[in-house]
Amino acid sequence: MEGETSTDKKTILIVDDEQPIIDMLVYNLEKEGYNTLEATDGEKAVDIALNNTPDLIILDIMIPKMDGLSVCKRIRHTLNVPIIMLSAKGEEIDKILGLELGADDYITKPFSIRELMARIKANLRKGGYDNGQIDANTNKIIVGDLQLDIDKFETRVKNKVIDLTLREFEVLKYLANQLGQVVTRETLLEKVWGYEYYGDIRTVDVTVRRIREKIEEDTSNPKILMTKRGVGYYIATGDK
Repeated sequence: MEGETSTDKKTILIVDDEQPIIDMLVYNLEKEGYNTLEATDGEKAVDIALNNTPDLIILDIMIPKMDGLSVCKRIRHTLNVPIIMLSAKGEEIDKILGLELGADDYITKPFSIRELMARIKANLRKGGYDNGQIDANTNKIIVGDLQLDIDKFETRVKNKVIDLTLREFEVLKYLANQLGQVVTRETLLEKVWGYEYYGDIRTVDVTVRRIREKIEEDTSNPKILMTKRGVGYYIATGDK
């Protein structure tokens, strides 16, 4: 239901063509204190999202008029809000979290309300991972060719602005604040995604691959976002 939005409540847009699923989500989200908006097709979803700027979007892939992947891509041109994709089992995570789409998370149907609520809270949670690598005067992290502006959520590589989603920015920010340390996928899921349970580590791998497509000149020979095989990821210090 498109009720009035209070200033202290987060608003979540639910996009699904199955009304029983919408009704169930509305009931549980409003019980948790969220405002809700609804759309049953892709065109309406884009219109509501751009006109109401929700704090988070739950977006089913298989919806009429414009599929969820196209909706995600369209919304990403204007908004940088967390998007959780609802997918059927067997959908390719690479496609869901694809480079050109930029969804933040995904969950497969059927799903438990408890798990979805945990995902929602994790995606709405603000990152706070500063560990002293930030320049106190400019509030920027500079490591070699990589520069992160914490205030503007802006990423530059060799002074060229790179268009990252908030989740991608947070991954780089967390890794840059752990210079000299290899961070495991599980730690990234906990600290960046905010999962308090064991999530799907492929989410981390796909996100890292997406970041590399944007910041590396040669993804097969990365110079900034590095892999420690069998362990995790780290940011090159830029000393070489």
